[in-house]
Amino acid sequence: MGSVPVSRHVPNRSVRAPSLELAIQWQVDGSPLPRRRTLRRWILAALERPAAITLRFVGAGEGRSLNRAYRGRDCATNVLTFVYDEHVSLSGDIVLCAPVVRREAREQGKRLVAHYAHLVIHGMLHLQGYDHQRAADAARMEARESELLVRLGHPDPWRGAS
Repeated sequence: MGSVPVSRHVPNRSVRAPSLELAIQWQVDGSPLPRRRTLRRWILAALERPAAITLRFVGAGEGRSLNRAYRGRDCATNVLTFVYDEHVSLSGDIVLCAPVVRREAREQGKRLVAHYAHLVIHGMLHLQGYDHQRAADAARMEARESELLVRLGHPDPWRGAS
């Protein structure tokens, strides 16, 4: 009896993912938050170069305090990104305000996990120099977010958005 060749996808082992040092801080209780392994997968999907990143989940009080201190806005926001070193090796923090993320997901009719994935990807892109201040930059950033989220199995957050 002869053997039948089996075709299977073999990943290209010569292409290495950038190195990642990841610290996750959980400063909120009672919130359904993504698992560490899931967060790491999302971050690695968006990572374009070596990085040391802290991902911090906070409550409304800390989210408001940080937004007021660093952006001059007296309210909690969904995600804040702080870049410390943007050269060859990237260093920075992504702060997610769990109550705001939960509220937005509910109001927008999104699954909470999909909204968290979007905001983690959004923060990662900001850390790596993406911006949305000008229309062309926003279009580039949104296209990259869509590409990554769909690849990760989440809906395109910009589909149908005005």
